[in-house]
Amino acid sequence: MRVPKPRESPWRRGVARASSDVRRRPVSALIPRNIGVVGAGAYTRSMKPPTPVIMLIAAAEHAEEMREEFAHRYAADYDLQLATTLSESMTMAQGLNARGLPVAMFAATTQVGDATGLVTLQCLHAVMPAAKRVMVRLRSEPWAVEEQRVAQISGQIEAALLLPSGPRDEEFHTAVTELLSDWGWSAGGPEIELVNIVAPPGDPNVGVLRDFLDRQGIPTGVWPPEAPHAAKTLEMARSQGIEIAYPLVRIAEREVHANPDVRVLGRAFGATVDELGEGHVVDLAIVGAGPAGLAAAVYGASEGLSTAVIEADAVGGQAGTSAMIRNYLGFPRGISGMRLAQRARFQATRFGAGIYSATEVTGFTPGYRGEPHVLETDDGPVCARAVLISTGVAYRRLGVEEVEGFVGRGVYYGAASSAARECEGGHVLVVGGGNSAGQAAIHLSRFARSVSIVVRRDGLAETMSDYLIREIEANPRIVVRTNAEIVGASGTDRLQHVTIRFNEEDQELTVPACGLFLLLGAHPCVDWLDGTVARDAKGFVLTGRDVPQEFWRDGLPPEALATSVPGVFAAGDIRAGSMKRVAAASGEGAGAVTLVHHWLEAVVTGTCDPDACAS
Repeated sequence: MRVPKPRESPWRRGVARASSDVRRRPVSALIPRNIGVVGAGAYTRSMKPPTPVIMLIAAAEHAEEMREEFAHRYAADYDLQLATTLSESMTMAQGLNARGLPVAMFAATTQVGDATGLVTLQCLHAVMPAAKRVMVRLRSEPWAVEEQRVAQISGQIEAALLLPSGPRDEEFHTAVTELLSDWGWSAGGPEIELVNIVAPPGDPNVGVLRDFLDRQGIPTGVWPPEAPHAAKTLEMARSQGIEIAYPLVRIAEREVHANPDVRVLGRAFGATVDELGEGHVVDLAIVGAGPAGLAAAVYGASEGLSTAVIEADAVGGQAGTSAMIRNYLGFPRGISGMRLAQRARFQATRFGAGIYSATEVTGFTPGYRGEPHVLETDDGPVCARAVLISTGVAYRRLGVEEVEGFVGRGVYYGAASSAARECEGGHVLVVGGGNSAGQAAIHLSRFARSVSIVVRRDGLAETMSDYLIREIEANPRIVVRTNAEIVGASGTDRLQHVTIRFNEEDQELTVPACGLFLLLGAHPCVDWLDGTVARDAKGFVLTGRDVPQEFWRDGLPPEALATSVPGVFAAGDIRAGSMKRVAAASGEGAGAVTLVHHWLEAVVTGTCDPDACAS
């Protein structure tokens, strides 16, 4: 087929820089009592952030070999610390804790003198849970395949690698670099701040802005007004005559905003749909930039379709908030939702797709009798020959008034990875039994002293992937509270206590908590359709044979991902009957592009129903 050549979209690129109530005994017997817990946020950043540490643990006869391999790649950016025994490494950890130095990675050989490498990593992880853990085998050491396989499955280590013995060591260092990069994003904090946020502690609006910026891959620092890092932002605001209203946000060196919303930030780092030009019609408009929408953008733009992606929040959707997705094809060590979304975003824009984040679709007018479909947005209309609905779902509200009063002040809907750093040393609760809840709990356990997963069911087996259940079972910081629900919350300026009801015992318990993360089922994000596209009783978009027969043509149902409106398709979690998995959503998004081609070909050749065609 031949489709019209796409006009280059005038976008600007954004900036990236258990199945039961499980309780596990920690390895505290191996840890000196005077060693506390340190995580990513345990230190106060000065004007020059402290150099992160890579701790190497190897038997004395292999220590130099281990040090040399890491030094020639990482000595310039990391402080390499070497220990030869478990006891020595624990003493070193105590010293790092006292000095407030962040540890990015522990790398241990299979034997370290007085203990196995795995036991050593377990002990160090209990002290510094935010650090990445790597088992390194020397060629002279036996390969404990089963032990290390189980360790990786249960989440006790992030990787098991063979120490290089020659010049071609890229596979080893690719794995190490990826883990260090992930630590830097999730725990290390930015070395350079592109965005500076100034606000008093506890400001509920900060979390929304920080979460949006983190998911967009924009390095951001948050400071109280009295901090030295806040002085320049305050000075710029006063010099520009801006009335001080928190949060105060400075973007690079060019502009300051008082209490902005995410739309303002989206405009600062991306394009707006009005830049498409009045009357311009794109081949494919995609509503929602989750895995389905991004996959469609990549395949659509790469195949020559002029493609516009409209996202009300940050790219990635719910998947973009996941701290680590371990079952996505092709990423054996896992990948964070943010990184997956950013890679897909850059891939799509490289092919020419325009991605407009922080832009909300407010209405939809289907195109009939030769007219294009029209999407109304808060920045103006977008006209398209074909539309893909991939808006995904949003988490259901808990419906407890006391809890709702603390949203943004210790209570969060979704994973809110940026809030994890604020929970260091405290107790947090995760409500939900799906994969998103499991991923959130594991990530939070790197910072919080303890994590409770609260579910109404008898366990997690019916709703959560097995690999996550096993990792939760092996994590001494996580406990699963079954047949339970949240019924209350209290605090002064922010959340301090949560009340849990245990339904089987008919009892309520109030526990201290610095964070409550709610990942409760989902409801579809399609209010803007307003009856134009057929949906089921729950609001999910009907496609294929599920479309009511009154919308079938010539006795035939629409194609598998086609809706009741010709030229309008649906993919991902928003589609009724979808699998609710990242890989499935990506596959549907890519598959929908083939149907879009068929539709456009029918429009061009005039073989579609003239009363239904948008052209």
